[in-house]
Amino acid sequence: MTEIFKAAIKRGASDIHIKSGDVVRARINGELVRLTEERMNRDQVRELARKLLPEDAPERNDIESVYDYDCAWSLPGLGRFRVNILRQRGSFMIVMRVIPFEVPTIDELGLPEVLKTISDHERGLILVTGVTGSGKSSTMAAMVNAINRAKPFHVVTLENPIEFLHRDYKASITQRDIGSDTDSFKHGLRAALRQDPDVILVGEMRDKETIDIALKAAETGHLVISTVHTKNAVQTVSRLIAVFDSSEQAMIRIRLSESLQAVISQRLIPRKSGGRIAAVEVMRLTGTIRDCVADPERVDEIFDLMEAGHSQYGSQSFDQHLMELVKADIVDFKVAMAAATNPADFDLQMNTFGARTGGAAVPSQDMGEEMNAIYGGT
Repeated sequence: MTEIFKAAIKRGASDIHIKSGDVVRARINGELVRLTEERMNRDQVRELARKLLPEDAPERNDIESVYDYDCAWSLPGLGRFRVNILRQRGSFMIVMRVIPFEVPTIDELGLPEVLKTISDHERGLILVTGVTGSGKSSTMAAMVNAINRAKPFHVVTLENPIEFLHRDYKASITQRDIGSDTDSFKHGLRAALRQDPDVILVGEMRDKETIDIALKAAETGHLVISTVHTKNAVQTVSRLIAVFDSSEQAMIRIRLSESLQAVISQRLIPRKSGGRIAAVEVMRLTGTIRDCVADPERVDEIFDLMEAGHSQYGSQSFDQHLMELVKADIVDFKVAMAAATNPADFDLQMNTFGARTGGAAVPSQDMGEEMNAIYGGT
């Protein structure tokens, strides 16, 4: 299996799938490909699942009690993996997400420069959103990395499981694993407020209580970075408010309008040179957008304000960023149009500006391979 893992990482795999009765597969450039010809049997997958469990996990001695299990696993000199062990049709399956040893930077990920400015906030709430496998963990790690190298802060992360391992540079990074270091996001977040943090990273805000505590942390002078599974910036605001009872929603709107600093939404799309790159929507909270968040009658104005603030504030819609990627000859026009929020409008605007094909220099192949390895979907 070590040789299979090496081959997968060398080919830039983002995930490895190991299932009883099937060959080993890996997701490379967004597609599942076969890595082996030989199929794994039930006993092989069960024993591999046992070895991937933490050494102190009681389930190691009772592997048959495992139905869904998340953990992290390292292979010395090769890499780290986020592991999910599950059952399907009565037998074990393992899905392993590849995590690079080195924490990526904002530049290495090809993210918009404005994320450096957003990372420089000292208080408030920053949300990174997108579907599963859209690169949210990599983006948050890059933002923590920027803080770590610039500010003498205490950063507390709450993760399930811990993915990127941060070294201490200017900042002190405390990384807590949900399940082994603390029992839940909401309990870990409440405890973090007593741990003298400057920055708190919450792996995911899943429930009303966690969202409420995160808002309180942002309101009391901390910078909180977290994720939400939403498709775009405007939907993120609506989704957070909808979690609360109708009697609470007016106050939550006000609290969000005061504490939210930015929403970063992203989708991974294929690059012309191979690998994938993030198309990123950025909503920065200007005074006008704060008014729109607070007023339910004005939420529909946010999208236009976001696009209008591109040059002045660094805000941008998905479609604006996709146009830039096409013009720079990084992404194919048809790929970009398929990923666009409004494909018909995107096609019209690209035709209007005569930019269906780019003329800028293509990034080097080395950079393409580096970004593909980093953007393994984490």
